[in-house]
Amino acid sequence: MTPDFIVVGHLTRDEQLAGNHTLGGAVTFAGIAARNLGYRVGIVTSAADDFPEPELLRDIEIVRVPSPTTTTFRNLYSQGKRKQFVRDVAQPIRAREIPNEWRAAKIVLLGPLAGELESEMVHAFSEQTLVAVSPQGWMRQWDETGRVKTRAWVEAAEILPHIDALILSEEDLGGYTERLSLYIALAPLVAVTREREGATIYRKRERPLDVPAFPTEVVDPTGAGDSFAAGFLIRLYETNDVLQAARFANATASLAISSYGAETMPTRAQVEALLAKYSD
Repeated sequence: MTPDFIVVGHLTRDEQLAGNHTLGGAVTFAGIAARNLGYRVGIVTSAADDFPEPELLRDIEIVRVPSPTTTTFRNLYSQGKRKQFVRDVAQPIRAREIPNEWRAAKIVLLGPLAGELESEMVHAFSEQTLVAVSPQGWMRQWDETGRVKTRAWVEAAEILPHIDALILSEEDLGGYTERLSLYIALAPLVAVTREREGATIYRKRERPLDVPAFPTEVVDPTGAGDSFAAGFLIRLYETNDVLQAARFANATASLAISSYGAETMPTRAQVEALLAKYSD
């Protein structure tokens, strides 16, 4: 059976201070969030066969490109800010590796982490599919020590006119905040997450829409943007209403960061209960 919600990109091994590894990456967090929100999920990724904690991805169909290594990151947080280091990078993922029967999915999120997706990937799906991009892997580079820094997303013009939504964070922009206006001009819909400030939605010929976050105590910020993306796309697909989608996404992300780890992604009932609590 074709999944409803497909995420494409590297799953990752995230190094912890204790020396062990946890499962990470946009495909992990967005995939689990979409599953918990009631959708059939498929993942197309590239990783070694010993990637950590595969049980977290239960009930998710995985197409894995064989790779001698799994993309590995070390994330260090200080005062809410992240320093990230790349340790290993898995093989790239090509458009031809998307199963034919998956190309008509309801929703697709392209979530590269280390430049592993080619620009042609945006053309791999049907015209009816809601195709979105979370582009952090196209907006980063790293030095000889593996320290990750932002870069100019020079491939944006090849990608954004051919998708339905761009979802990114202020952190993704880094020192290239002036390029946001270019992304807004190229993409039909742009959602920018702003941590405690919530999100701002941009559409051509419309005023920006600021949607506030929900009050929460941050326990683990990892995966906040990915859970937002899953919630936003699901509700956008269901309602075609950007305000409803952004509020649903903010609620999903708020619940996701209030507990530790991908295994505690919220259920649909939890998200709807939070929305009801703060309804007008």
